Amino acid sequence: MHTRTLGQGLQVSAIGLGAMGMSHGYGPRDGASRDDLIAVLRGAVEQGVTFIDTAEVYGPFVNEELVGDALEPVRDQVIIATKFGWNFVDGKQTGLNSRPEHIRQVVEESLRRLRTDVIDLLYQHRVDPEVPIEDVAGTVGELVAAGKVRHFGMSEAAAGTLRRAHAVHPVTALQSEYSLWTRDPEPEVLPTCAELGIGFVPFSPLGRGFLTGAVDASTTFAEGDIRATMPRFTTENREVNTALVAHVRDLAERRGATPGQIALAWLLAQQPWIVPIPGTRRLARVIENAGATEVALSADDIADLDGIAARIGVAGDRYNAAGLAMAGR
Repeated sequence: MHTRTLGQGLQVSAIGLGAMGMSHGYGPRDGASRDDLIAVLRGAVEQGVTFIDTAEVYGPFVNEELVGDALEPVRDQVIIATKFGWNFVDGKQTGLNSRPEHIRQVVEESLRRLRTDVIDLLYQHRVDPEVPIEDVAGTVGELVAAGKVRHFGMSEAAAGTLRRAHAVHPVTALQSEYSLWTRDPEPEVLPTCAELGIGFVPFSPLGRGFLTGAVDASTTFAEGDIRATMPRFTTENREVNTALVAHVRDLAERRGATPGQIALAWLLAQQPWIVPIPGTRRLARVIENAGATEVALSADDIADLDGIAARIGVAGDRYNAAGLAMAGR
């Protein structure tokens, strides 16, 4: 596995692993037991995938516990990223909360669940408009000085907010949705990351499974699968969006790769400081995704893929109205 460097010297595997779907967001585990998922996480590390992403809100809480249990024996080999920023009442998420005292409390609880004494990368999960970003960055900076956190990150933040935070405490990575069919970060966010030396971590780099060809217009989503709430995943929009996947599949066949590997290889080709974190519950997919680092795209391939969304079109927003309202602040 190749490695890449995010922002302030944080070296990670070129492909990471998003653990969210192991316990949150995509319905039942498809028969995978907790022990099975622990085996996937440990197997990923054996394959050289050492950048693992979780968050308190996944579950909530149980995903951090899963990651902590799985990675405790190999803690010195991995970079663990987690996130703060939500408010909970009786175990249910009830809105945003990035008040300094809450950040400090969340970090203590995350450290316990993750079975570690330091969080490698701590993201603000969504920008809280009720708390100045300078206060958030300052609080994380204090946690860094105390040795409880190593690096500060943000998620789905606007370029201007990123600048303000970075002026108070260096931001190592910005995590936002980015893929062949979600290009929102390109006009402002990616240039800002380049200027400030901030790494970029695309989540849902495989379009929540759609870009792999595993989801089509006939797919039925299980109860609890967040894709059922997303306009891009209505039956009608999936029918339209299959044209984009067909184009990626054709290129994959010519290059001896899978569609998912093409989608990841395109992201890797954008900048040396971009590190995708595809999620999966299966070790075979981890191995496939890691193989994207060996896929050689030509300059013509990259140019073709660069314009694919505009040329073919993408139907439907990536989030519903409530989700979009929390992004780009």
